[in-house]
Amino acid sequence: MKRVVIIGSGNVATSLAHGLASCCDVAQIYSRQLAHAQALADAIGCENATNDLQSLVPDADAYIIAVRDDAIADVVRATADNGALWVHTSGSKPMDLFDGHRSRYGVLYPMQSFSRQMVVPLDDVHFFIEARNADVLENVRELGELLSRHVVEADSEKRRQLHIAAVFSCNFANHMWTLADEVLTSAGLPFDAMKPLIRTTVEKLDRLAPASSQTGPAVRHDTQVIDSHLAMLQGDKRDIYRLISDSIMNRNPIDDNAQ
Repeated sequence: MKRVVIIGSGNVATSLAHGLASCCDVAQIYSRQLAHAQALADAIGCENATNDLQSLVPDADAYIIAVRDDAIADVVRATADNGALWVHTSGSKPMDLFDGHRSRYGVLYPMQSFSRQMVVPLDDVHFFIEARNADVLENVRELGELLSRHVVEADSEKRRQLHIAAVFSCNFANHMWTLADEVLTSAGLPFDAMKPLIRTTVEKLDRLAPASSQTGPAVRHDTQVIDSHLAMLQGDKRDIYRLISDSIMNRNPIDDNAQ
């Protein structure tokens, strides 16, 4: 995998481009917005940026489609099979988007939260891979191992489950922090006060399973505290607090023998 083309310039593409630039030749960056393609190309020292899918360099070893999920099929249909390896990076879209359009294809899904504004180191990111056949799978694995020590085979159904788990682990967790920030701001308190708590909560996962590290009033069935909190909340915060508390209590029933 000496020459790679990255189709996309957004959140995932940015970190992939920086990671690949250190170990191979990123021959071209594509984006619908030429300025975005050029900015990413400049950032990694790539001399070729384009906003024309018909102008993709024809002789790269691999083409990585790192665009919005709903745009992957459009990119596949708009480009031709040149015998190279083609992969997309989606956790929720199946590999068969390439069926009938490519001879060598697969999926290279990085399990991480990416933002264009922050380049994420990829060494410890888990990449989940799939491919049309065993030979192509080894090519996808080779590409993944350029970026990370953790490359794991997972078919489209497993990736969908991974994506659901990621939404719970990251997107929903971040929304909880957003709600916490709003509660604190309304009280004139800084969100920085939560950061050591959040870090410790995450660090405990290196030693304990998530269910074993659960704390708080709901796991204790402390309904007096829960009711006092509910009385202070309104709207969706109140509904979410009640729903999550009920879920925790249901998963942690009171042990009458421990009383």
